[in-house]
Amino acid sequence: MTRAPSRPIVVVGDALLDVDLVGTATRLTPDAPVPVVEDVETRERPGGAALAAVLAARSAGGREVVLVTPLADDEGAARLRALLDGRVRLIEIPASSATPVKQRIRVGDHSVARLDSGGAVATFGALPAAAATAIGDAAAVLVADYGRGTTSAPDVRAALSAASGPVVWDPHPRGAEPVPSARLVTPNGAEATRAAGLDVTGEGLAAVGARAQALIAHWGVGAVAITLGARGALLSYGEGAPMVVPATPVTGGDPCGAGDAFAAAVTVALAGGAVTGEAVTAAVAAAGTFVARGGATAWDAEPAVADPVPDTDEPGPAPRLAAVLDRVRAAGGTVVATGGCFDLLHAGHVATLQAARGLGDCLVVCINSDDSVRRLKGPTRPLVTAADRARVLEALEFVDAVVVFDEETPAQVLEQVRPDVWAKGGDYAGADLPEAAVLQTWGGQAVVLPYLDGHSTTALVERSRV
Repeated sequence: MTRAPSRPIVVVGDALLDVDLVGTATRLTPDAPVPVVEDVETRERPGGAALAAVLAARSAGGREVVLVTPLADDEGAARLRALLDGRVRLIEIPASSATPVKQRIRVGDHSVARLDSGGAVATFGALPAAAATAIGDAAAVLVADYGRGTTSAPDVRAALSAASGPVVWDPHPRGAEPVPSARLVTPNGAEATRAAGLDVTGEGLAAVGARAQALIAHWGVGAVAITLGARGALLSYGEGAPMVVPATPVTGGDPCGAGDAFAAAVTVALAGGAVTGEAVTAAVAAAGTFVARGGATAWDAEPAVADPVPDTDEPGPAPRLAAVLDRVRAAGGTVVATGGCFDLLHAGHVATLQAARGLGDCLVVCINSDDSVRRLKGPTRPLVTAADRARVLEALEFVDAVVVFDEETPAQVLEQVRPDVWAKGGDYAGADLPEAAVLQTWGGQAVVLPYLDGHSTTALVERSRV
């Protein structure tokens, strides 16, 4: 039996109660040009440091997550405790101020207004000894600062400075500066601009890199990762060239909570022994997946981890396939699929894939597993593993998802994907495609696309041997 890691992850910061009031709006009030929101549904969730703790627990692989936060004895705190029960271990700092509650009034996926209560600054007592012990022994510590004063308390700062594990600090404009022992600080672009205090204009990478260097020098921390939303993140150690981690484009989704998802993922990765660059790379992917799956509104859904590129030779749909299919079909679009070995990607492949994508609103590429390629092409093939072939194909802008299958034909995978169009390249015109019968069971259509003459992987391999 595999035992869960013994040292916990500790999240320190300001817990909030977030409430979405979601309704419909079909008319304006007669006395002002504002919508009338009707049929309102109330949806509560943890916010601030509480959300970061829940997200960390969802992807921590069984490792315990402890949340250290000021909490009062009011209704908001009681509701927050109920949401956290069974998800994280709570160590409360006694507080006398009201629990902060943020209510978003939403019509569908759009926010109309936000109502905040609870005050800007918390009033709380001393850090409990159990909290100081948990921080000191943690595998990693995440400071989720929401500017309510928790990170300014001398006893909290002393405990964070004495932590044995790496400290990740997610700052806030009204919060305290990170302790110098922090391994990584994760401001967003706007926070970095305000904190750096530099007369540096522009949002280009040179300007972002200059701000990161200035912050490292000012705070004395190990590294700064400035999150840039859809552009990914820039990681700087203060010297040398920074590392830029691009984000995978996300269509739709809710960005609320993406910063918490990033910080939580970084902390989980560091707790597992990743180096800082690896942790930031994993966190960019996790934040993108979090947004695509609904953001904070889907806080209690499946773990918000990155969809991996297949690293085995096992068949089956890639994890992100369902999201692609749901998005296209919800909009009444056409799903197109194609297939092949794609062992060495060449101009003929590219031409076929581009043509196939033009037939609909998304393109799913079904590729033969390594064992399947060997059965079809011989023991010297494939030249490129399924994981690497999938990674190359997914990098093409006209490919939306890749599926690996183990059979000689992709009939089983097609039954799962159920594309509207199955496109094959080559000289199949007038011939019965093996997949056509499967397509007919749900009304799909098999078609043949022109093939770019003179291009094949086999021919490339033969020429390379001359």
